[in-house]
Amino acid sequence: MGRLYMREVSLRVDRYLVNTRVTPNQLTYLMTVFGVLAAPALLVPGIPGAVLGVVCVQMYLLLDCVDGEIARWKKQYSLNGVYLDRVGAYLTDAAVLVGFGLRAADLFGSGRIDWLWAFLGTLAALGAILIKAETDLVGVARHQTGKPPVQEAAAEMRSSGMALARRAAAAFKFHRLILGIEASLVILVLAVVDQMRDDLFFTRLGVAVMAGIALLQTLLHLVSILASSRLK
Repeated sequence: MGRLYMREVSLRVDRYLVNTRVTPNQLTYLMTVFGVLAAPALLVPGIPGAVLGVVCVQMYLLLDCVDGEIARWKKQYSLNGVYLDRVGAYLTDAAVLVGFGLRAADLFGSGRIDWLWAFLGTLAALGAILIKAETDLVGVARHQTGKPPVQEAAAEMRSSGMALARRAAAAFKFHRLILGIEASLVILVLAVVDQMRDDLFFTRLGVAVMAGIALLQTLLHLVSILASSRLK
């Protein structure tokens, strides 16, 4: 989505920041705040809460583009910035999915709170974090054993069958449903449908589907790493 439209917006925002004292890391902190705010935003019932969630995540995406562009323009690079950016990505994906689960639990509704959906949303968030961690831990493992950073070619499966399965999974891109940016848009669509039905059926169905995708993708991603040459 950054390539589709947000880079066009962020480059227009940059011109107001390049000559200020604002640092890239400050923008990254602000980015993370907006990402985390998606969780409480989604607790607002109905379409307004879903819209607020999308706005928070879009602000996260905007600042995610802007902080890197300002860092390159001002030549203010740091390991702190890279680290904070990853933390922000972790927290935002988790916040959207936890907020989605609490929304499905009908936390502020007039009926009984159903904590099953909150549990499934949290499970989806845990899966989204683990998937990112599995990728990042490849670099940790290689660094601790004195190996150079992994090359793109190492991601190819050693087994032709596994390689075919990986390409098929990548083609459908179902795993993107548990990423905060895409998930927030799905949540909005489901909120509109549920508003028409006057219930939470599709919101709850969405939580269950995302939890299933998160669990499946966590396992498949781990297998794909172990079956590739990334740890060789």
